[in-house]
Amino acid sequence: MGKKVKNKDLAARLGLSGTLVSLVLNNKADQHGIRKDTQERVLALARQMGYFDIQKDKTDLYPVEDKPGVLGMIVPSINDPFVYEITPYLQKAFASIGVGFSIITKDPDDQRYNRLVTAFKKFYSGLILVGDAADDYTIRTLKSAEYPFVLLEKSVKTVRLNTVCTDNGLGSRLITEHIEKLGYKNILIVTWSKTANRDIPLIEELRHALGNRSGINKPIIAEIENPVTGSEIDISQFEKFMRPPHSAEIIIVLHSDLVYKIMLALRKKKLRVPQDIALISMEEGIGFDLMFSPVTCLRKQLPAMALKIANMIWTEVKNSGKSKYKRQVNISPELIIRNSCGTM
Repeated sequence: MGKKVKNKDLAARLGLSGTLVSLVLNNKADQHGIRKDTQERVLALARQMGYFDIQKDKTDLYPVEDKPGVLGMIVPSINDPFVYEITPYLQKAFASIGVGFSIITKDPDDQRYNRLVTAFKKFYSGLILVGDAADDYTIRTLKSAEYPFVLLEKSVKTVRLNTVCTDNGLGSRLITEHIEKLGYKNILIVTWSKTANRDIPLIEELRHALGNRSGINKPIIAEIENPVTGSEIDISQFEKFMRPPHSAEIIIVLHSDLVYKIMLALRKKKLRVPQDIALISMEEGIGFDLMFSPVTCLRKQLPAMALKIANMIWTEVKNSGKSKYKRQVNISPELIIRNSCGTM
């Protein structure tokens, strides 16, 4: 049997008091106003050092380690690149806690889905709502039932909830600074027409960041219709902005799946990236580094997001959805610079 891990060992490693560590391990941290990030540090190290395994050997299970059964994650679409990119990290995070993890796709039939919301409690100890899956009805129903849930890549201004999101404000500033450094003045922002309403906050962040630079003109917004037949988009929906009077020099694409369509359309028109038009994506997509012109993009910090959301929902479950403190965590993205923006 390995060396016993004691409260004082954890306290010494973390630079905290033994009393504080004891309060966290006995699930009394919220009562004493201990910060959530401090709680997470204590619990993460305790799991890492095998503290709870030792307690189980002694048949002395600490209240904070009383594990729930299965946690669910409701997603708007299983085809969302973000969902299948973050899922492996979530599985790893939940495995470290020792709980099951299941993904549920939001039923497009609103009435049928609404009936299911009240039944989730029978199957899941807590829920993660991703993006548009966190609609008003679902949030209101879960909150009124004091059901443990957190939001991922979704923020709500009308009520204070636990959320983990990419810091789009910082991402917009990173892209703006890079565009300014490259000397581009005429910017075209492109998104899907079907997501245009949902993208308004992100577009406003970009407009604000670009508008603060005196050398950059006001950006043009283009909404692309989803192709009715085949997989190709109509390039005329944005190509017209590449000619005078707009003369766009660089395209900022909001969604990774749209990047592939735009790159294909440009290539068929024999328009070169970045020689004829530069391109940057607000999301990273699979194979971006392998494309004919590797794509510059913002990379979400998926491991950090997964760990944060796992700890957050785990804390909510432990407090039966009645946690006193609700946190809004924004995680900084990283700008990955490749050839498509004209840097290399």
